[in-house]
Formats: sequence, structure tokens, C-alpha cells
Amino acid sequence: MKESSKRIMKRYKMKDFLKEETILVDVRTPSEYKQGHWPGALNLPLFNDKERIDIGTIYKKEGSDSAIQLGLKLVAPKLNSVQKQLKAWSRVQKNCSLYNENNIRIYCWRGGMRSASMAWLSEVLGYNSIILEGGYKNFRSWVLNQFTIPWPLHIIGGRTGTGKTDLLLAFESQGKYILDLEGLAHHRGSSFGGLGLPLQPTTEHYENLLSIHLHSLSLAKEICLECESTQIGTCRIPINLWKQMQKANLLEIKRPVNYRVHQLMMTYGAFTRDKVKEATNRISRRLGPQRTKLALEAISKGNLVDTCLQVLDYYDHCYDFELQRSPQRQSLDLEQQTAKESAQELINHYLVS
Repeated sequence: MKESSKRIMKRYKMKDFLKEETILVDVRTPSEYKQGHWPGALNLPLFNDKERIDIGTIYKKEGSDSAIQLGLKLVAPKLNSVQKQLKAWSRVQKNCSLYNENNIRIYCWRGGMRSASMAWLSEVLGYNSIILEGGYKNFRSWVLNQFTIPWPLHIIGGRTGTGKTDLLLAFESQGKYILDLEGLAHHRGSSFGGLGLPLQPTTEHYENLLSIHLHSLSLAKEICLECESTQIGTCRIPINLWKQMQKANLLEIKRPVNYRVHQLMMTYGAFTRDKVKEATNRISRRLGPQRTKLALEAISKGNLVDTCLQVLDYYDHCYDFELQRSPQRQSLDLEQQTAKESAQELINHYLVS
């Protein structure tokens, strides 16, 4: 154990807390963490869900002194495991160039007793502790405020299968700033969009991810992102960000149907017929009985080309309707160009700065 006599505890406002490059520990319960947390934070709960309820009950019935005593009793046996976990995380994060191995950032819901308790424990173990003033509640206020800031958005639109996501990633590889709404949502945006991807974050955590990513783009003169409806799978785009997207300039990408079918087959062709049927049935009411029947028959026969054509017919109508919301738009037919070639052409023609 490190010498702890000179260790100190500080409380930082959000602005200063953001600048630190240290271990970030969320000491709330696992269920609170799962609902949403600071991206990159490690969950080291002082209390599990049941223990937190028990402490709350004691606090209401017997007051703060009794609640604190129970909290200390519950925490004491965990000291050794806390020490091991912090040391393990320290070893992993030492590769960060700005990393300070002597500091640890801590937050709970309001920056109160749980944060102070973990700060005391970390000091005993030899760390300088930094508590987020106002806790996760303060962080959430900051998150929502990020979407009210005017951002220099440039929307990339196009029908399903035109390779918009690949184009965004090609922009990023050439040093352009992007916001990958679908990547952060773990979803490609259609009924088929969740196939093969991890579970989606909660909408609350999706907002957290978006805000931290936007904050990292604070110096960008232009941020490219994909045209989306208000919801990507189960994740809702924050309304204030979506309103900005509706007012931004839109570049519509056009591709021939054979290119789009190939894109869809490359993305979804590896999945089982049952998975593809399940996704098709989710939009059966919108496809209509005839198109649904033809699509399912094509899937059963292994004819993914016909399946794609039936689905594209539906999604094209949806996209064309949504496109009317964006009067400020340009169009460019990229034909069969690769994402890298397309990105370079758009940059060369000053359609993306």
C-alpha cells in the first residue's frame, strides 16, 4: 500500500473534472450504472441495489447517524477487493499519455456520501481523490446542455444501401470530423439494423455517449453525420440535436440499385434465414401483405436479391417522404465508386470541407 498521509481529496466542478485523465469510478449501484453512466467510467459500487435500499430505509426510520453506521459496516469487508480493483485498473490505464496514476476521479448520484466514502477509501489506499461536484445528476445536466449548443452539422443522406456509413468512416480516415449516430447506437437504423450488433444502450446512456463525442469535436468547423429519423432502433436522438439536423445542409448520395442490393447482401447475407425473416416480419404491416409474402418466399428460397428489392421498395418511399423535410440539399450520383473514392471526390468538389 502506498503512503497515504499526504493524500488529498478535492471537489471539482464539471469543467475541471472533464480535463482530468485518470481512473474514473462510478460508485453507484449496478442498476444505476446500467441505466446510464459517464462513458469510460468503471463501476465499483460501494453498495449493491439491496444494500442501498436498506441504508435508505434506516435513514428514513432512524436518521443519518444510523445510516452511516450501517454504510461503514457494509463497506469494511470490501476494502481489500476495492484495493485490488483500483490497482488492476491503474495498470491498464498507465498507457494513457496524460494519465496520472496517483489520482482517481469519483462520482455518485449527487456527489454526496457515497463519493466521500470512496474518496476516503482511495486515500487510505494511496490515491488523491477528485469528486465530481453534484455527481451524476450534474453530469446529466451538462449532457443535455450539449445538444442546445449550435453545432456545424453537415448531413449525409441517401436511400438505404447507398453506403452512407462507409462514406462517413472514409471521411474520418481522411481527418474529417464525424458523428456516427448509428455506431454509438449499435444499430444500422432499419428493422434489420440490429443484426449481428451488441445490445443497444439505453436512450439515457446514448445521450451520454453523444454528448462526450460532441464535446471532443468542439473545435470542428464541420461535423458530418448521417440523415436519421428521430429513433435508431430503441435509441432516441435528443430532440434539440435532431432539430439542428433538420436545419442543416444535406448532401444526398445516389447510387444505382445493383450497388445498393450488393451493399445489403454484404451486410446481411451472412445471417440465417430465420433471423432475416424475423426482421422482415417486424415491418410486415408497413410492407403490406403482398410485399411481405414475396419477401418471405424469396428468403426461403435463398434469393436475397429479390428480398432486397422488396424491402428497398418500401424503404425508398419512407426515405423520399422524410427527404422533403430538408429543403437545403444537394445531390450527387456516386455510381459504383468505393467509399474512399467517393470521400475524395466530395472533398475535391468542396461538398465536404
